[in-house]
Formats: sequence, structure tokens, C-alpha cells
Amino acid sequence: MQSLEKIQYKKFLIPLLTGLILWFATPLRPETLSVAAWHMFALFVATIIGCITQPLPIGAVAIIAFTLTTLTKTVPIDKAITGFGNGSIWLIAMAFFISRGFIKTGLGRRIAFIFVRAFGKKTLGLAYSLIGVDLILAPATPSNTARAGGIMYPIIKSLAQAFGSDPKNKTERKMGSFLVFAEFQGNIITSAMFLTAMAGNPLAQSLAKSNHVDLEWMDWFLAGLVPGLISLLVVPFIIYKMYPPQIKATPNAREWADKQLTKMGRITLPEKIMTLVFLVALILWVVGSFIHVDATLTAFIALALLLITGVLSWQDVLHETGAWNTLTWFSVLVMMATELNELGFIPWLSKTIADSLNGLNWFIVLVILVIAFFYSHYLFASATAHISAMYSALLAVAISAGVPTMLAALMLGFFGNLFASTTHYSSGPAPILFGSGYVKQTEWWKMNAVLGIIYLVIWLSAGTFWMKLIGMW
Repeated sequence: MQSLEKIQYKKFLIPLLTGLILWFATPLRPETLSVAAWHMFALFVATIIGCITQPLPIGAVAIIAFTLTTLTKTVPIDKAITGFGNGSIWLIAMAFFISRGFIKTGLGRRIAFIFVRAFGKKTLGLAYSLIGVDLILAPATPSNTARAGGIMYPIIKSLAQAFGSDPKNKTERKMGSFLVFAEFQGNIITSAMFLTAMAGNPLAQSLAKSNHVDLEWMDWFLAGLVPGLISLLVVPFIIYKMYPPQIKATPNAREWADKQLTKMGRITLPEKIMTLVFLVALILWVVGSFIHVDATLTAFIALALLLITGVLSWQDVLHETGAWNTLTWFSVLVMMATELNELGFIPWLSKTIADSLNGLNWFIVLVILVIAFFYSHYLFASATAHISAMYSALLAVAISAGVPTMLAALMLGFFGNLFASTTHYSSGPAPILFGSGYVKQTEWWKMNAVLGIIYLVIWLSAGTFWMKLIGMW
């Protein structure tokens, strides 16, 4: 006899109570806010808390929130359902499917082994080479979790064990600890550098648009290029000094990589096609704004090519549960965040906060907002939930305080990735890499605390100056 699914009903308690308290506090709302705006706020807060406590998977939480939003007539069903037609959301889903091609064909692993063979004489060089692979894969892999957990971590684990570094034998510090933590930080940086490198970035793009700021793929890439490259060069070296591996030289890494490549055999036709499709997508993402082919259409073109050529089957697409899950809950969160703006809650909140910052230089306001955004992530276990909760309001505050619109939108977008340098539950890759056992929790938090400050300095200084230099503000 089939049993019921196990549901952690206790975890419904906090979001439910919070939502009800806010809902019934409607008479106490500011006079300038409509009842609908306040009710939308209550539902949104309850949903975000539900995404954090997760009594059900986040997609199921979103469906319940969608149902309550329409059932209470806060948003009409015809309007609510339009969230599922958002182009940024479909960009994420399509890019998930493209990234499946890297995993299915083995192209991601092959690229990693080639990099290890070329740059793996020293342990520090190994870290740079592995992060380089992450950088190459990032533009077409919107799931930084899939990138870190599905492609990079298995290679790092095999490499570390080949050099006798295994937490089971208390030898994690030989090499594995350094490589795991360096990959985590590299993943954070590469996620910040491309619009299509992390699922939350297109969400930020969509929320920015509701604040009348249009972010193109090329805008995001150009703005993040210099601070991103500086971070990729500096951060692994700092980790090497803070958390040095016991094995400094790895003369056998090239031999190990050669053996792995030999096992894989010659490059296959599916890998060649995957490479070509990836290059086509990358070129279109770069030049798309000039030839009127937007990023979402480019992703559809790439997926169509992978299906036509047989690299992916329709069953592969149907079984890519991460994409369909993301499509569902992102659509609901985008709808709710958009409605908060349209019903007047975000403009009211941003004006209230901006008034309290009245008289401050706009750059100081930007720094305050970014720092608040960064350190509030200690309270979140999901980067996307955090972006959904705070990005739109903070962007509106920044704009009302006189921060240049593109600078504000992009800087908050970048830190929607960089704030993962906080906890061992900060983002999707964190529990995978931390859960490997190579890095202790105290070390994880201490090093993240140091690197968080470094990110704030690099991106707010070099990033701001670079964006000024290329005329983005």
C-alpha cells in the first residue's frame, strides 16, 4: 500500500504565522499604501520565509503562494499567470538544458582534464586551471550548483585522492581542502561575471526592468569583466596564503590528466557539436543587442540546435528537473515581486529608506546598500530568495538617492552572487563542497569573512571605476 509523502508541517509554522500577522495588521499599514499592496507584502514575506524554511521543496512552496495570491483576489489569475511568460525566466530554463549537454557529452570533464594537464605543475596552478574551466563553462551554465557539483567537484575529488588527500584518512589538508575552497570562491566570482552564469542573475535583470533599468547580456559581461578578472587572480592566491596545501608541487598531475583523457578516448562527434553550439550561443549573447537577437532567443536557438543534431533528446529536456523546478518557482517570485512594485509597496519602501539617507553622497549610499545586502545574506540559505526579497527595494532606494541607474542595478546584481562568501549554506554549491568534508566549518566561515571584505573592496572600487571608464554611468 502506497504511503503519503513525508511533509515537515512544523516548518510551515513560521511563514504561516508571519503572513497572518502581517495580513491582519492591514489597518496599521501606512495610509499611503493600498490594502492590496499590504496584502501582497504579507504574502511575499511569508513566501520568502517559506523558501528559507522549506517545509516542501521551493517549487511546491511557490505553487501554494501562487494559489493563495489568486485565491485571496490580491492578484487576478489572468495577471498572475503572465509571470510564466517572462523572458528572463525562460532564459534560465533554456540555459539549464544547454548545460545538460556539457554533462551528457562529457565535454566539461574533457576541458577540465586538458586544463589540468596544461597548468597543473603546482597546486596553485591546479587551482587556477580548475577555476579557468569554471570560467569557460559559466556563460552557458546558469546552475552554479550543476557547474560546481556536477562537473568540477567530481574532478577535484578524484584529483585530490590521486595525491592521497582524503578527509576519511585525515589527509584533507594535503591538497583537497585548498582546491575545494578555491573552487567555491572561483564559482562565486564566475557566477557574478555573466548574466547567464547563475539562476538569480536573470531574476535581477527582470527586477531591474521593473525599475526601468534594461540590462543586456553584454552590459553585465563588460561591467563585471575587470573586477571579475582581478578577483580571479587575487582570491586563489590569498587562499593559498591563508590556507596553504601541504603538497605544493604536483608533477604527477599531468600524468593523471593524461590517463583520464586516455580513458575518455578521442573527442566524440557529440562533443564537437556541443562545442560549436556553445560558441554560436556565446557569439549571439555578445552581439545579440546589435542584431536584435535577445539572450532568451539565443538560448532557444542553442537548444533547438542540440535537439536537431541529436546531442540532446526530448527525454533529456523532460528529465532536466532543475530547469522545470526553477521555471515554476522563479515565475511565481517574479510575479509577486513585480506586483509589489506595481501596487506601490516598493516605491513607498524605497522612499522611506531614501528619506533616512537624505543628504548623503550617492556613492556612500551605494556602499551602505551593498554592505547591507551582503551581510544580510547570513540570514538566507538561498541566493535567489535573497535577491527576490531585497534586490528591487534596494535598487529603488539607490536610484532615488541619485546613484547612477546602471551602476546601481549591476553592482547589486554582482553582489547577488558575491554575498555567497558568508556561510556554508549560502548558495547551491556551498553545501555540496562543504559537505565533502575537506573544509571545517570554522575555517569556512573565517576565510569567507576575510574574502567578503576583499570582494567589497575590489568590486566597489575597481568595479565602479571601470564602469565609469567604459561610460556605463
